[in-house]
Amino acid sequence: MTVSTADAVGTRPVVVRSYVPGNPWALARRALVYVLLSIAAFLSVFPFFWMMIGATNASADIIKGKAWFGGALVANATTFFTQVDAPRIFFNSGFIAVVATALTLIISSLAGYGFEMFRSKVRERIFAFLLLLLSIPFAAMMVPLFVMFSQAKLVNTFAAVILPTVASIFIIFYFRQATKAFPSELRDAAKIDGLKEWQIFLFVYLPVMRSTYAAATIIVFMGNWNNYLWPLIVLQTAENKTITLILSALTSAYTPDYGMILFGTVLATLPTLVIFFLLQRRFVEGMLGAVK
Repeated sequence: MTVSTADAVGTRPVVVRSYVPGNPWALARRALVYVLLSIAAFLSVFPFFWMMIGATNASADIIKGKAWFGGALVANATTFFTQVDAPRIFFNSGFIAVVATALTLIISSLAGYGFEMFRSKVRERIFAFLLLLLSIPFAAMMVPLFVMFSQAKLVNTFAAVILPTVASIFIIFYFRQATKAFPSELRDAAKIDGLKEWQIFLFVYLPVMRSTYAAATIIVFMGNWNNYLWPLIVLQTAENKTITLILSALTSAYTPDYGMILFGTVLATLPTLVIFFLLQRRFVEGMLGAVK
């Protein structure tokens, strides 16, 4: 549909094109968008779907490429719980992930709040230095970290896994950026009412920034739950190992039982899925920088 009008001086027609629902080009573009989104969704979901299929099939069927559910779920579960001390390793993974996540959220949110709320001459220099540290790969720090924890006699302890993660520079940066959207009027009003800074943080800032905390919780918890390289180095006895280390050890067997391994992988994935689905609405709000 095309409508002609006159411009400001009335001497030249201006063509205004409005959207026509039946426009074939618009329909083609929309169809292309849906096709691309469908492909992206399929590629995202397929690995988990394949993992669930494998958990119900015998190892021989998986090797053959069987692409549908089988009847070996009970056998795979029995083999897994026979070979693996599941309660112990899930406790190890859960304890490390929960404690590390809680400490990271507390320390990083305090740091992000402080970097944004308290002004000083060296604030930006310190923050820029922290961001510069992000360019250092963790592999370059593993040897000095191991030497440090070895001298402190913390090797093969949960503390050795948790402590290097609690001051996450990325999460500090994330909280500082989110704090920029925090209404300064609330802080000013709280100060007028006589609240101290720690009270403002606990009773004003924290409830308002709950979406940011939810998003950070998902990111940090998943990172700690799936952490592999550093726990592989510092956790040296079987009773302290996490689920990721145990699954890796099962895959390195001479004849790995893929059905049993995929069953364990499904179990290892469930906690992160539960956390994500419980906090997914807040996660989207937090990633968009929403403050309520």
